[in-house]
Amino acid sequence: MTYKYGLVVPIVGPHKIKRFKSWASNTLPGLDYNLPMQTPIVTTSMTVRLRSVEDKARLEAALPALVP
Repeated sequence: MTYKYGLVVPIVGPHKIKRFKSWASNTLPGLDYNLPMQTPIVTTSMTVRLRSVEDKARLEAALPALVP
């Protein structure tokens, strides 16, 4: 199965991937997602790839205005 769905997540600052993984594991345990290998510090968002529409809806519902 592939990651067919994408969602752009607002996140700023360094260590975006590490912070998103920490937030997702605490907020949405069991969510199956794929992240980019790296993101530049200057970007203000990151694309998260998801396997299903249900996963996308679950992430959208739990997403704060800005990921901590």
